[in-house]
Amino acid sequence: MVNAVAKFQARKIDQSVFRELVAKTIIQHDLPFSYVEYERVRETWKYLNADVKFFSRNTAAADIYKFYEIETDKLKRELAQLPGRISLITDLWSALTHEGYMCLTAHYIDRNWKLNNKILKVFSITVDNAGNNDTMQEIVKSQLVLRDDLLCKGEFFHVRCATHILNIIVQIGLKGIGDTLEKIRESIKYVKGSEHREILFAKCMENVGINLKAGLLLDVANRWNSTFKMLDRALKYRAAFGNLKVIDAKNYKFHPTDAEWHRLQQMSDFLESFDQITNLISGSIYPTSNLYFMQVWKFQNWLTVNESNQDEVIRNMIVLMKERFDKYWAEVSNIFAIATVFDPRLKLTLADYCFAKLDISTREKGMKHLRAQLRKLFEVYENKSNAVSPTTESREDVTPDDETAKGNFSNYDVNNGPRFGKLASMACDILSIPITTVASESSFSIGTRVLSKYRNRLLPRNVQALICSRNWLKGFESYENGK
Repeated sequence: MVNAVAKFQARKIDQSVFRELVAKTIIQHDLPFSYVEYERVRETWKYLNADVKFFSRNTAAADIYKFYEIETDKLKRELAQLPGRISLITDLWSALTHEGYMCLTAHYIDRNWKLNNKILKVFSITVDNAGNNDTMQEIVKSQLVLRDDLLCKGEFFHVRCATHILNIIVQIGLKGIGDTLEKIRESIKYVKGSEHREILFAKCMENVGINLKAGLLLDVANRWNSTFKMLDRALKYRAAFGNLKVIDAKNYKFHPTDAEWHRLQQMSDFLESFDQITNLISGSIYPTSNLYFMQVWKFQNWLTVNESNQDEVIRNMIVLMKERFDKYWAEVSNIFAIATVFDPRLKLTLADYCFAKLDISTREKGMKHLRAQLRKLFEVYENKSNAVSPTTESREDVTPDDETAKGNFSNYDVNNGPRFGKLASMACDILSIPITTVASESSFSIGTRVLSKYRNRLLPRNVQALICSRNWLKGFESYENGK
């Protein structure tokens, strides 16, 4: 022990490096500025090196802001050297202090064809509603159009969050079977309402041969994924609920009919597929715009098939869902179909297949419109290009390699970019378009810890420095994994 202490004491400490490391620790692990004043923390530092100089929470805050400013300059230089365009996401968040914040996130593909997501700014606002958000979008769009900074005069400027819209559609569907869902909720509440009923339900499970350790779950209001988990679990106990109806017929009044169980099974199957779609399109480390057309086509196909469902309740639910879906899909289908074409695994083949499957009568019209949009977009790049990159092959003739088939475009496009010239530039810009704000929302999951009920007096500039710096250090994956 003596030798170990002597070794620590003999090592010289660079105070500036030490303070930067402490600043990064506070940023990455959501620690308060007062962390540097903790008695045991200082005792540990002193043990490691007696020459260490303690500093106050105010100094720690200043160090963090200094780190933020340095990293901001680095990011500005990186963005200035990008070969392509930048896509932006805006999202609103209300803190526990009831202050509104807006997060501005940049999505772009760098020279190595790697997708990057960086928070540019987090700032406080005085309003928090969709109407004001739309107004802000129009103001920004008009200014950028005047400067000729947008593709096709801003035709692809404002793309609504795909996950938000589809969530709304699913909520409409769940509301359509609300009475049936309520029976499941009441059944679960009844079983979990007392120890006696839980024992009785366990007996019912034994009677019907169910041997599951996972218990029943209640969902959370307005969270469809929790409703899916509730249904998935309850359906596994269907026979036990049936036995409970026989044993406790006097008190248990919430048992669904056979038709209602079948309805719930159909909804559970749909929610399972939708859960997979949402997880796929919510990624932040790979392009998602090229994936969306196929996934939404699956959703639209499910709606079309179930328009003739034998269950009248399901049919009525589909009418409401399809009405909202058609309105949204008309707004965004163009840009996502174009993104699909730039996926070397899919190209025009997938779009043609989807149009044909949905409605063969509109297939030709849909493909004609898609080709026209592609031509229009290409002409924009062609007119702005100062050099022509010769190519002897068309995009249609390219066969993706193994890595591309797995969805990894980086090596494919780095190697083939020079062959395609303007097409490569188009692909770079289109594939970087984010289709969901899930990534930026994950920044606010850390925001709830930055501005917790114990730390609600942080200045807006410090909130921005903490959230942005953590994103630049660890990326969005750290938020999603809770690290």
